[in-house]
Amino acid sequence: MPPVDHIRYDLLAQEALRGVVRRVLSDVARDGLPGDHHFYISFDTRAPGVRLSQRMREQYPEDMTIVLQHQFWDLNVTEHAVEVGLSFGGVPEKLLIPFSAMKGFFDPSVKFGLQFDLGTPEEEPELDGVQDTEASAPVPLAGAKGSKASAPKLRGAASEPAVASAGGSDEKPEGEPSSGGAEVVRLDVFRKK
Repeated sequence: MPPVDHIRYDLLAQEALRGVVRRVLSDVARDGLPGDHHFYISFDTRAPGVRLSQRMREQYPEDMTIVLQHQFWDLNVTEHAVEVGLSFGGVPEKLLIPFSAMKGFFDPSVKFGLQFDLGTPEEEPELDGVQDTEASAPVPLAGAKGSKASAPKLRGAASEPAVASAGGSDEKPEGEPSSGGAEVVRLDVFRKK
């Protein structure tokens, strides 16, 4: 019988990686975006604690990806959530996104990405007695062409995730493809089976 992980390393690793996102966003809230850095943040719009207008909830009933780059305001980061003002189709909106609702964080300027599993421990499938996890360590993204980076594919996301741009449009930023080239490494790939 395989050993049981009573410590739950999978959950500890995900929380630590969410701490990276929390730290980066806290620094940006205090000092602004450095250099060419900008972020794609994907989240589950149905997750507990997510706050967005009914209009946005109807437009993005499951998943949403926002871009923090040129036009955002009132970025506020707490221990459990990030709040930010963005414009969607010329209409200003205020979003509250708990870190527990985040599915992915990607900085195309340096090809850095993290992916998170939103499933509760009871919903996670067993693999020979070992819990599966989607939290991935930072990995260089293979296949990005030239200096342009590709956004990561997220588990459970549509093949073309809805990207809500902070630049006042609901279209993908020019020159920023939404899929392809990104490789996310799952932690269970390294486990002995």
